[in-house]
Amino acid sequence: MRILVTNDDGISAPGLVALEAIAAELSDDVWVVAPAEEQSGAGHSLTLSQPVRLREISPRRFAVRGTPTDCVMLALGAVMQDAKPDLILSGVNRGGNLAEDVTYSGTVSAAMEGCLAGIRSIALSQVMADYTAGMEDFSTATAHGAAVLRHVLGIAWPDGVLININFPPVPAAAVKGVRVTEQGFRDYGNIQLIKRTDPRGFDYYWHGYGKEKQVPGHETDLKAMHEACISVTPLHVDMTHYQTMAALKAALAPLAEGA
Repeated sequence: MRILVTNDDGISAPGLVALEAIAAELSDDVWVVAPAEEQSGAGHSLTLSQPVRLREISPRRFAVRGTPTDCVMLALGAVMQDAKPDLILSGVNRGGNLAEDVTYSGTVSAAMEGCLAGIRSIALSQVMADYTAGMEDFSTATAHGAAVLRHVLGIAWPDGVLININFPPVPAAAVKGVRVTEQGFRDYGNIQLIKRTDPRGFDYYWHGYGKEKQVPGHETDLKAMHEACISVTPLHVDMTHYQTMAALKAALAPLAEGA
């Protein structure tokens, strides 16, 4: 199995080292194409206003001056064009990609780009108990990652589906299981903006998370993290809300073609 590894935290991120170790348990044909610099929150963006530069760091290891989506595109269109990967792994992200995070996440978007190219793609993220630089702990993802992936890869997936895996912020031995979950929901209508003032007297802001919304009776990715479980969430690139189509057709019938 040929595996492409990428991320959004950058080519030097410790989470990428963790993911390479996970990939090495599955295959000896692992390629890395990752951003030269951190691209967290880049979403599914492309670099369109300037050249995208590719640098080979070592055999089968490349840095891209661009976004995670750029990385997957260059991997498939240039680096690995003669022998495409069988699997794309993105991560391990420094921090969870839960609920609406998936719409902002460069980690998930890299997997989405692979999915759009018809390649099975999986995003992996590690929720942290301590986000202090140098104190991040990826050991839970490293301990459980390959085993979870083997089971996930053992089934067939429909076209247009990618898998989003999150590891809880507990030691590997304290994980209470693996759950197939829904995407959770945070109330971003009540998003926190943290205001600070720099030494020259100018205000600046940090983004904070909105409050989580509980969904009784639903097994969400957020709930799994609170209960020390690994969450495995299938995501679909087709964002059409089919249940609303009939109501819209009825409302727009007077304007329909030929009406």
